[in-house]
Amino acid sequence: MVANSTSTLETHVTHADVARFADDKVNLHRDAVAAHRAQVNRLREQLKKHIDETPESPLVKMLLSGSLAKGTALSTLNDIDVAVYVWGDAAPAEDGDLLDWLADLLRAAYPTMAPDQIVVHPGSHCVTVSFSGSGLNVDVVPVLYYGDEDDQGYLVTKDSGERVLTSIPLHLRFLRRRKEREQHCAQIIRLVKWWARRQKADRAGFKCKSFLVELICAKLVDDGVDFSDYPQALEEFFAYVARSGLQERIAFADYYSPTELPAASGMPIEIFDPVNPENNVASQYGLPDRDLLVSAARDALDALTEAHYSDTKGRAVQAWRDVLGPSFRGSA
Repeated sequence: MVANSTSTLETHVTHADVARFADDKVNLHRDAVAAHRAQVNRLREQLKKHIDETPESPLVKMLLSGSLAKGTALSTLNDIDVAVYVWGDAAPAEDGDLLDWLADLLRAAYPTMAPDQIVVHPGSHCVTVSFSGSGLNVDVVPVLYYGDEDDQGYLVTKDSGERVLTSIPLHLRFLRRRKEREQHCAQIIRLVKWWARRQKADRAGFKCKSFLVELICAKLVDDGVDFSDYPQALEEFFAYVARSGLQERIAFADYYSPTELPAASGMPIEIFDPVNPENNVASQYGLPDRDLLVSAARDALDALTEAHYSDTKGRAVQAWRDVLGPSFRGSA
């Protein structure tokens, strides 16, 4: 762990400064969260009514997923993720037909929507439901369901067409346990996601998906890292990535035994889905992707170290801007 310090960081950029920035810039505000959830709930209620009135429908239910469900959404959110469970036996034999089939089912379930409000964009992995009033999009991902009591089902991957076991409720429960153990876990996830979003804009080819951030933070919580001081917690995150080079295998024993994990694959990063031991969530990351991610984390750690030892507030704030962006102002 990064050692605690009584350095000038405590004077120039404090936990309160980062917390204020998170509230002002990073976090999706509560009224927006409530409005987005209400919109999804209306969709769910409409879908349930359609299912109740159409017993032969292959639709099963809709579950909120993604960052809005996990409490890790950023202020920049404009797409809501939901999963629609469909009976697997009724799905098209050709996986390439799955999204168009689902779009037709959703149009039948929501007859008051215009056809161009429920579309499948080329190369997409979901059906997009658009709301003209709010400008919000709901990305609907099909889950092939076979009656599992934990709502386990199969996603069909966009790249390979492979069927990947998943469970929305188990994923939410996994993160909820870490949030209960470390009450600041969700905030650190949001801050790291904010950093990663900036890196994607500034570094060509940079990849760091949200699920990866969540699982690294979950590992740090399991390791006993204290997230209550935000500057220190961010240092811990970047120090772990820089020190390990993301060459350590990360897995969790919530829902399966470590003996169920596959043998070492030689993939550059191995971070396993807590619900499915066969799903390396970083399987699409090559060596250049890992190197770029580790390099970015080292740069962030260097910036925070520089902020520690800066002799003026201006220099410390500028170092923090390298991590959180130009809108970071430090103390009020």
